Amino acid sequence: MKKTAILLSALALSASGAVFAAGDHQHGHDHKPLHGGVVAEASDIDFELVADAGSIALFVRDHGKPASTQDATAKVTLLNGTEKTEAVLVPAGANKLVAQGAYKLGAGTKAVATVTLAGKKPVSVRFAIR
Repeated sequence: MKKTAILLSALALSASGAVFAAGDHQHGHDHKPLHGGVVAEASDIDFELVADAGSIALFVRDHGKPASTQDATAKVTLLNGTEKTEAVLVPAGANKLVAQGAYKLGAGTKAVATVTLAGKKPVSVRFAIR
């Protein structure tokens, strides 16, 4: 009888731990790219990195909704093998930060963005381009 109680207690604890761990990341929103870029999450905020021929952009969403980039500051460091490129991004729309120029983003590129939204602490977010 005592072994059964211990076994049931252990089973209940392990099951509750699994449910808690799985529930850790449930935000009620998905992390799909909305602008054709790569999405990463940091501090419960989604950042989507997008590059085209003449610029690099960072779109910001908070729990699935556009987050204001007014008065925000941001810098992105791109790493392509041993090559390192930095870009300062400036607000360019409701939830968008942009840097003009030709930036190399391809398979294997790693990017680190440091973003400070108005009234918030700086957030560091990492991207891996595949």
